[in-house]
Amino acid sequence: MGQKQDMEKELGYLCVDGFIKGMVDARTLTTAFEIGLIDALLQKRPAPPEALARDIRCPKNGLDMLLELLATNNVIARTNGTIRLTAEFKEALDYRDLLLAKLDFAHIAAHDFIEYFSQLVADPQGFMQRASMFRLFSYGRCFDASRENLELAQRWVRITTMLTRFEAGVCFKHHEFRNYRRMLDIGGNSGEFALQACRRHQWLKATVFDLPLVCNIGQAHVSGEPEASRIRFIKGDALSDDLPGDFDLVTLKSVLHDWPDQETQLLLHKAAGAVRPGGTLLIFERGPLDIAKTGLPYSLIPILLFAHTFRGPDMYRKSLAAWGFREIDITWIDLETPFFLITAVKPA
Repeated sequence: MGQKQDMEKELGYLCVDGFIKGMVDARTLTTAFEIGLIDALLQKRPAPPEALARDIRCPKNGLDMLLELLATNNVIARTNGTIRLTAEFKEALDYRDLLLAKLDFAHIAAHDFIEYFSQLVADPQGFMQRASMFRLFSYGRCFDASRENLELAQRWVRITTMLTRFEAGVCFKHHEFRNYRRMLDIGGNSGEFALQACRRHQWLKATVFDLPLVCNIGQAHVSGEPEASRIRFIKGDALSDDLPGDFDLVTLKSVLHDWPDQETQLLLHKAAGAVRPGGTLLIFERGPLDIAKTGLPYSLIPILLFAHTFRGPDMYRKSLAAWGFREIDITWIDLETPFFLITAVKPA
């Protein structure tokens, strides 16, 4: 497979966004999953509406309304009086978990967008205090393993894990990991980024540093994988606790945008200190939204809510250069929004 085809394969997951362009599209698709229609069509192949209504125990008039809405979103098509899933939607179902996670993420964000968008524009700090999105992503609740805290963390970790599962492959296509043996992933969440790296490189050992409750979820996430013995979790607060050191690769994947400039500089400096001489620091982050280029489909409403937090790479580049890092390379990557990849080598 050529390099271009290989990259197209890694980007194949982006097809799911085509079915989450509008709120009505997303809500009707979620309903189709919830009431079992998608699975019924996968099992029965083309089926008449009457049979589908019986199978999923749905009133025929309600199902007809749903089918019409799904047809406008190219999820289903009618052929000789039967209903079938389109080829395009079947392709998206190859990424079913990601599709469901993005639907969930968008629905969480939609309420905040409708209720508090004026605050997002005029008072970002006030918006963050009101929005349910930021109560969900409440890192302060990841120290106490109460049932409520666990349920909240599991929900957002599931979303970020699905995003990372497919974004990781893009990162690996732009930076070669084969020469690394010891990797530290700061804020590594469920360990998905480390898992994907270890899966591709059997000699790599990874350490994930994250909050205690997140590490508990992460250990369960990787426990059944063949690579589990090469992934360890260290519980702590990267802002206040010491990080382990002497790694030939330290990664920060979708972490730094969560923090104001002062905390970001602290995290970056501590990450730099964990890199052994001659090792590499890697940053993979979402950049500022380019709405004129991407538009704003419903699937990107969650990203819009974080719009004030996304930076370009300049601050990171200047800091790394000031600390003596060399071979600082910045690559912009177009996914559903712009990403950038920074790699820098610590002087020996």
